[in-house]
Amino acid sequence: MDGQGLCNDNCAFITIICLCVHENAAWATAAFLRYLWLLGAEVLCGERRWLLVTVLKFSVFLGIIFFLELTAGVLAFVFKDWIKDQLYFFINNNIRAYRDDIDLQNLIDFTQEYWQCCGAFGADDWNLNIYFNCTDSNASRERCGVPFSCCTKDPAEDVINTQCGYDARQKPEVDQQIVIYTKGCVPQFEKWLQDNLTIVAGIFIGIALLQIFGICLAQNLVSDIEAVRASW
Repeated sequence: MDGQGLCNDNCAFITIICLCVHENAAWATAAFLRYLWLLGAEVLCGERRWLLVTVLKFSVFLGIIFFLELTAGVLAFVFKDWIKDQLYFFINNNIRAYRDDIDLQNLIDFTQEYWQCCGAFGADDWNLNIYFNCTDSNASRERCGVPFSCCTKDPAEDVINTQCGYDARQKPEVDQQIVIYTKGCVPQFEKWLQDNLTIVAGIFIGIALLQIFGICLAQNLVSDIEAVRASW
């Protein structure tokens, strides 16, 4: 690796910092993965004079990622009620903006269909949306209804009825359960986590073991490089 390669490597790291400052998490993640890819390329293709530094950086960054994941896991367990409140707040904000962004609308519809849920903690959360609330001043045809993604599915129907949620919340609660999902997405997500806890834990443990394995290999390579340098 020459000086230009090292400059590109450091520029990638600076890009990560700048994106994090501007709170663009998606681009920051992409830049960070690119930076790790550059480090890996340097390890494979770099000149010997830069190899030790590159391997050390690679090991350090794997360690940072592992530490951040471990910290996030501990904080998620300790502050699970706070996380639940933030998830509730996040979903309700998206409910308010349901008709404002087609991508957000598709995401909410997919979530409610997949989890078989409606709203954050129940169908009445759709009162937060100006088109679905039950106020007398709401002239929308969707008044006191829910999106079609809240509707229970009829296996006999091949075509989605996008009007199935109209006036659904005007019915008694017993009748609502027949036509729409009445459970919120937050409780449904918690239930899914409990039902699939072994799989989720296995995935995270597998990722952690791969990172630890990478750190160990990098440290072994550092030891080998230092041994070779000592023999010069």
